[in-house]
Amino acid sequence: MPLYEHVFIARQDLSNAQAEGLIEHFGTVLGDNGGKLVDSEYWGVKTMAYKINKNRKGHYAFLKTDAPATAVQEMERLMRLHDDVMRVMTIKVDAHEEGPSVQMQKKDDRGDRRERR
Repeated sequence: MPLYEHVFIARQDLSNAQAEGLIEHFGTVLGDNGGKLVDSEYWGVKTMAYKINKNRKGHYAFLKTDAPATAVQEMERLMRLHDDVMRVMTIKVDAHEEGPSVQMQKKDDRGDRRERR
């Protein structure tokens, strides 16, 4: 099955538990349609570059999935219909990277960046 990575932004007035509940909800949607949630990360509340629906901040979540295209389409459709989800981005990847994403890594662990002057 194809591998996908999804990032979605939920409204800022949700609690952390509700935002993490959205991750579980969309994981079960994938499971019901023949897919599998490989890994998920809750990135927390972050400030956005511009306002979306009069919100300056949002709950960010990252999902790694192994699912057929029909399951991903159904999950995206339900995300777009959900009132708490403001934005969704899905990318098809060749392979999932091991370990935490760049957002979850400490700055000291990111050794591949050059020095600033």
